[in-house]
Amino acid sequence: MAVSMIVGGATLGEAFAEVFAVLYDTVKKVGNKDCSFNPCIKNLEFTLDRLLPIVKDIKRSINQIDLPEKKTKRLIEEMKIGEKLIRKRSKIRWWNYCFNFCCPTELCELNEDIARFCKDDLEANSTRNDETEISMNLNIVTLEKEDSSNLYRPKAFCAVRRPPNFTVGFDMPMMELKTLLLKEEVKQLLLTAPAGCGKTTLVQMLCQDNQIKGMFTNNILFVNVSKTPNVKVIVQNLFSYKGIRPKYQIQSDDDAIYQLPQMLNHIGPNPILLILDDVWLGSEFLLEKLKFNIPNFKILVTSRTAFPRFKHTYNLKQLNDVDAMTLFCYSAFLQDESSYIPEEDIKKIVRGCGGCPLVLKMIGSSLCGQHAVVWHSRLLKWSDGKFFFNSDTELLPHLQKSLEFPDDKIIIKECFLDLGSFSAEQRIPAATLTDMWAELYELDEDGIHTIATLQELTLRNLAKLVMTRKDASEVNSYYNEDFVTQHHILRELALHQSSQEPIGQRLRLIMNISGNNLPRWWMEQKQQLINARLLSISTDESFLWSWCNIQAPKVEVLILNFQTKNYTLPEFVEKANELKALIVSNYGFFHAEIKNFQLLWSLPNLKRIRLEKISIPSLCKTLVPLKSLRKISLFMCIIGTAFENCTIQGSYALPNLKEINIDYCNDLVELPVELCDIVHLKKLCITNCHKLSILPKEAGKLVNLEVLRLRSCTDLLELPESIKSLHKLSILDISDCLSISKLPKHIGELRNLKVLNMKGCLRLRNQLPESTMDLKQLKIVVCDDERTKLWEPIKEFLTKLKVEVVKKDINLNWLLK
Repeated sequence: MAVSMIVGGATLGEAFAEVFAVLYDTVKKVGNKDCSFNPCIKNLEFTLDRLLPIVKDIKRSINQIDLPEKKTKRLIEEMKIGEKLIRKRSKIRWWNYCFNFCCPTELCELNEDIARFCKDDLEANSTRNDETEISMNLNIVTLEKEDSSNLYRPKAFCAVRRPPNFTVGFDMPMMELKTLLLKEEVKQLLLTAPAGCGKTTLVQMLCQDNQIKGMFTNNILFVNVSKTPNVKVIVQNLFSYKGIRPKYQIQSDDDAIYQLPQMLNHIGPNPILLILDDVWLGSEFLLEKLKFNIPNFKILVTSRTAFPRFKHTYNLKQLNDVDAMTLFCYSAFLQDESSYIPEEDIKKIVRGCGGCPLVLKMIGSSLCGQHAVVWHSRLLKWSDGKFFFNSDTELLPHLQKSLEFPDDKIIIKECFLDLGSFSAEQRIPAATLTDMWAELYELDEDGIHTIATLQELTLRNLAKLVMTRKDASEVNSYYNEDFVTQHHILRELALHQSSQEPIGQRLRLIMNISGNNLPRWWMEQKQQLINARLLSISTDESFLWSWCNIQAPKVEVLILNFQTKNYTLPEFVEKANELKALIVSNYGFFHAEIKNFQLLWSLPNLKRIRLEKISIPSLCKTLVPLKSLRKISLFMCIIGTAFENCTIQGSYALPNLKEINIDYCNDLVELPVELCDIVHLKKLCITNCHKLSILPKEAGKLVNLEVLRLRSCTDLLELPESIKSLHKLSILDISDCLSISKLPKHIGELRNLKVLNMKGCLRLRNQLPESTMDLKQLKIVVCDDERTKLWEPIKEFLTKLKVEVVKKDINLNWLLK
């Protein structure tokens, strides 16, 4: 719309210039009264100062430019309202003090709107000469003259924005990042962290550092890559920003990449820093295309994804408690005068934000100026399952961007949402997830696809996978000691995303029950129908196991997390005919006894049971046949004499059991003979059971066994000679069995043995049995330096054998168990 449009007796351009001038004078007067005035006012003053020359140009060239009518009128009204607000409130004495800490959102928004309007519209119409450069807080724009006309166009914005006026907790990360960036061998550096942790802010602060500015001078180039980068446009912007014309017109991405070194060499030989901000998974191809063999050329990348191709990576962590409290109080404008807000409420909210700067700022801003009752009410809503995402309209969309997966990886998103079934910051065993996802998504039972999925989530900073004590031979075979953790905010995001449908329609239902305060929907109906495939119920130490009736006929995976010394399985389990995996975890201090275990006997499809910190003798009193059970895992359980007192034999009670895992069961002294009757067993893993000293001779009855792991059973004295009967055994793991001094005399009869792990068997010093030479299928032996010598004469007969010497293990993650 041309400026000939009349607004109240003046053209649109004149009206804009006049209102701008009034706002400018008012801001100047108020700002000059107090040099410590609110940063928001200072920001507005800074923006207006930088735009004043452009507005003067607009006024001088009033008949030569076009302004968008609707946008201009709206901004004129905003400036009028802002000017009145500043003038009115600056006259109130108490407001002058409060204004130093609390700025109305109207002024912050006005500042942004003016900057955006002038960048998009005014600058496009400016007629300043080609030697003028205009810089402002949010953008740097340089104008250049076209050769063939009197028109001018703005150069592309490729400069680093100024960091926020207030930052906290970034001094140490900036120093560490700078030190890493300035190393001579570092050509490409990745800065990675989950959404909202302040990656871009840290880069902005880095570029304000005197050493960085002194080294790279005017050769710091900033490109916001985003999700769908256009290589052609990016390179055109870089050329335009530096005022250099390409040799010929850039018509394709290949043209762009071919000509970019021309510009980089032109602005050299001074060092060059190219910053690629917000690089998404799938856009990393750009990083390879921008690798040039140019001296003193460095690339700094920020991304939510921890791309494994980077040799040099800096992981930005969340804020510590002190810095988180500081940022939150600043964002909520809490000063000493705000002591009417209970300190405990403030601490609970800050803890709930999990040290994430974006969350702290947005939640703090949403509570700014609110009464203490509102604060407490907000806390009650959050504890009742109404997540803080509902409190801010900008936070949720920002975090949801991390959950955008292509169609062929949609299962990875589902797996992320499943992690919400466990407590935040809680170590989630990879073995537990393997059991879940094998049934829900048909992933493999050995855990290979589970680990690959967790690796993908870790790369995207949606979880953190910890791989513990991994030997080379175990990369594709053993994951029982691996675990994953998830940040509190990410768990909240998973819970929020899983709770969008009505209760009865959710495929994933996650409940957290405090005391006996059952969800209202559970109490409202006598028979609540649930159609979820995954059902997770977490209760605390004050829960009294008074279950209400629900129906869950379609549940396939049931997760029960509790903290009490006694626990009763819910009655609805008896009719959960589709149940395939049951995971019962006790997070309390004492081992728990479980009642109602007999409810499981009628379940026709139950394949997997995992019990954590449970007293097994309490189960065997009512042990019932579990005809479909294929795998049972016992973690930190009390075994005692459990299986000796069972009323039925294991082979009858568990006719299809294929795998037993016993981990950290410290009272296990001897493997129960009854378990050796389960002759169809294929995997037996007894790990970290330090008091286990005897493996009974009846173990030779397990003729279908393919994997036998006895790792870290430090008191185990020997392997029984009867294991020579295990002709199907392919993997034998006795690593870190410190007390074993010899191998069975007839070990050579294990003719299908392919892998033998004997790392850490410190007492095993004598010559190996002569029958060892008969292990013709043996491919890999894992041991330490001293044990390597024992295999030297054997290798002459086993030509395909590879002996892997492990280095000293300095990974102490396993101590966290």
